[in-house]
Amino acid sequence: MNKHILAVAAAAAMAFAAAPAVAGASKDDAIAMVKKAVAAIKADGADKVYPTISDRGGPFVKDDLYVVVYQLDGKVLAHGANAKFVGKDMIEAQDVDGKLYVKERVELAAKQPSFWQDYKFVNPVSKKVEPKEMYCERLENTAVCAGVYKM
Repeated sequence: MNKHILAVAAAAAMAFAAAPAVAGASKDDAIAMVKKAVAAIKADGADKVYPTISDRGGPFVKDDLYVVVYQLDGKVLAHGANAKFVGKDMIEAQDVDGKLYVKERVELAAKQPSFWQDYKFVNPVSKKVEPKEMYCERLENTAVCAGVYKM
């Protein structure tokens, strides 16, 4: 009997291990995406790259990972998940816990060249509010950011 239980457990473990993992982007993916966006902005200029960042079918959006660019006053310059935010002043935006996440983000960007920030936001894939970590790099008077949802 014990050998049968062990065999079933082993088979189940192997099947689970072989199943494809469904996971969002990693922190390394977010860093790489931000670095890719910063390099593109430096090489080709904001006027050319911002519309590409805001294109949901473009190279700066992959599943639940996308780039957002904020001016340090809180104005959205590019947004990979929702182009309707472009041009809007989001300095007063709050997450579900009342955290002024854009205000905090641009304040952090003004003080340091790169950082991680925690807040809660709607996952564009699941459509649910989830904990998120945003990686940002300051580029002149902007913060170029991409985030990952915590699993």
